Amino acid sequence: MTIPPDIEAQILRYYHVEKWRIGTIARQLHVHYDTVARVLAQAGLPRHGQPPRPSIADPYLPFIRQTLEKFPTLTASRLYAMVRERGYAGSPGHFRSIAARHRPRPQAEAYLRLRTLPGEQAQVDWGHFGHLTIGRARRPLMAFVMVLSWSRMIYLHFFLNARMENFLRGHAGAFAAWDGVPRVLLYDNLKSAVLERQGEAIRFNPALIDFARHYRFEPRPVAVARGNEKGRVERAIRYVRDNFFAARQFAGLDDLNAQAKDWRLEAAAARPCPEDRAITVREAFAQEAPKLMVKPEEPYPLFERAEVKAGKTPYVRFDGNDYSIPHTQVRKALTVFAGLHELRIADKQDVIACHKRSYDKGALIEDTAHIQALAEHKRAAGRQRATDRLVQAVPACRDLLIRAAARNDNLGSLTAAMMKLLEHYGAAELQEAVLDALSHGAPHPNSVRCVLDRRREARKLPPPVAVNLSESARAKDAAVRSHKLASYDAIERTGDE
Repeated sequence: MTIPPDIEAQILRYYHVEKWRIGTIARQLHVHYDTVARVLAQAGLPRHGQPPRPSIADPYLPFIRQTLEKFPTLTASRLYAMVRERGYAGSPGHFRSIAARHRPRPQAEAYLRLRTLPGEQAQVDWGHFGHLTIGRARRPLMAFVMVLSWSRMIYLHFFLNARMENFLRGHAGAFAAWDGVPRVLLYDNLKSAVLERQGEAIRFNPALIDFARHYRFEPRPVAVARGNEKGRVERAIRYVRDNFFAARQFAGLDDLNAQAKDWRLEAAAARPCPEDRAITVREAFAQEAPKLMVKPEEPYPLFERAEVKAGKTPYVRFDGNDYSIPHTQVRKALTVFAGLHELRIADKQDVIACHKRSYDKGALIEDTAHIQALAEHKRAAGRQRATDRLVQAVPACRDLLIRAAARNDNLGSLTAAMMKLLEHYGAAELQEAVLDALSHGAPHPNSVRCVLDRRREARKLPPPVAVNLSESARAKDAAVRSHKLASYDAIERTGDE
């Protein structure tokens, strides 16, 4: 059991200064008797009072020391079983304190302070900063951090995952921001850099090797269990977490990255340089920038590539969302090339569709030209498409259509009427109106229209569009003048004659 340092300090003071007994300390501080004894034993201070009394463990101490010297990581429970077989009759708790007292302690390792030349090295790592909700998706918020080892200039950019494409995008963004490339990039043993490691034999990620070939830098992983070798980037991530991200408000990923850029160019660059605290990081970077390698003029192509299969409907799925394609491309194997903001779908070498990338989940991203072409090709598909679009925009319409179908209503005309209401009032207002109509047991467009009108009049808003009555509607509303019945009597007399 690990106890806080302040409790350990109190135990030592009460025992050596106030002369309290171990049992008294345990009761007053609400800790176990063995915990107090272990703290006193591990402290290595001479105890006050009479010399210690003989212990039943004394005959076994040579065996305990020899065994622990040979097997320093042997557990106390295993060692206790071994001395029990040799006649030890003490309790396990008391024996643990004895084993802890005589267990050899590894000598603390000393580290040299690592120094690098200007422009020689940068360190790279990911930092996890919780999650970001986009629509119905909950995506991890990952910070790509690269720091120059000499000037400590930080590059910071947030992504919605830690995939290889974003890993390389972070590199390219840092090289562009610094207008140069360090000669050596130091990595932890993350899968984006090192796929496999057996001793000194390292198998790098092929994508990173190809990227390094383009920019001419050397990827170098740190030794296993040697976090001190990349302490600069780890401290930089902690600095980002405490001085930038804590209690920060942002509207979305783009807003967060805009704030991160301002922060790294202003506040982070104005801090004292650890290599020379008489200058700032910005001034140190001005000295280091000419020492960086010149970056290539041609940018490295950075796209997420995925092989997809189009089914019966003209859509392909990528990253949890459906993107439309021409209906002539169904039942084909296609390729998706996704950037940060744009997504392209290709059939071999031909690009057949371009869309804005969505980071939502279950979203339907359509090109109206694809849908119109399909509707002209197959009118029945157009009617079904209207129903899908209506349910996608207003989820409550699914229940309304199911109830209307149970009443044998014409779903085609009902969908057309609801689509007009959607165009006039918007998805959010129509959603509330449909829920209100369903709660009153009236699954019909007229009931929904009445709810919409009532809500609009309550807010004293004008009608959304001008109402144009047809000729038949005007005829129904025309005033009809009634004739005097005396003329009919005259006609009747004429007929008798």
